[in-house]
This record gives sequence, structure tokens and C-alpha cells, in this order.
Amino acid sequence: MVHGSHQVRLEMPIERIWDFISDINNWAPLVPGYMEHEIINDQQSIWKLHGDIGMIKKTINLKVEIIEWKKPSHIAFRITRLNEMCIGTGYFKAKTLADFSVEMSGYLNISAKGMLGQMVKPLLNTIVPVVGKEFTEKIAEKMLERERLTV
Repeated sequence: MVHGSHQVRLEMPIERIWDFISDINNWAPLVPGYMEHEIINDQQSIWKLHGDIGMIKKTINLKVEIIEWKKPSHIAFRITRLNEMCIGTGYFKAKTLADFSVEMSGYLNISAKGMLGQMVKPLLNTIVPVVGKEFTEKIAEKMLERERLTV
């Protein structure tokens, strides 16, 4: 298993962070390689992503399932390739540090299985932490942008 995590500090109430991350439509388009997504129900969606891992270029469809909602501070999800086993998990956590200061953490854990998995694992060791950081920072930037527009 390969994982990456990243924290950002945001100067806004934790409720505003929850308003953003509790709606998948807000953050799905910010995933690196995002092409499109479809909401199945409140907890499930299908995402189409295009990725380049070394010389491998591939478009994949993933099922993202919300497995835990804890308002206002925690959303956890499971990632599955369609018709296959779970390939990963992730979460967003928010922790109030002061009245309008919140630390938001993003976490992504991906497992690569089988023969191909062993071949791409060294690449995933490099890519997953970078993707986790980029994704968390993009979400923070988008939330800050919205915050500036509402003030």
C-alpha cells in the first residue's frame, strides 16, 4: 500500500469547510486527471480519470463510495475500480485550531495488486504523495476562492 497525506491551514470557520467537502460535486473536478463524474446517490459516484504513470497512459473509471460522514469534521471514502476489488481509501479531516483557523488534512491510500501492481508500485510511491498534496491544496484554494467571493 502506498499513501500520501497533506495538511493545510485555512482561516475560515469549520462549517464552511464542511459545506464544501460534503458535496462531491465540489471536489471531484479537482482530482488530478479528472475528466467527468456521475452521482449515483448520496454516497456513491463514478469518476472517469485519465492518468499517466510513466509510459502507461490510461483512462479509468472509479467508483467512489463515501463510507463515513461526521459533520463538521470528517469524510472518508473508498475507491474501487469498476468490477474489481477496493484499490484505495481516503479522507478529509478538519480540526479547529482557533475561532477562524482550521487545519484540513487530506489522505489517500492506494494498493496495487497483481503482476502489474508490482511493476507500478515504485511509480506509485512517487506519485501518490504528490497527488495527495496537489489534491488537498487545490481543494483549499477553491474554498479560499469561494470565501473571498462571499465576503
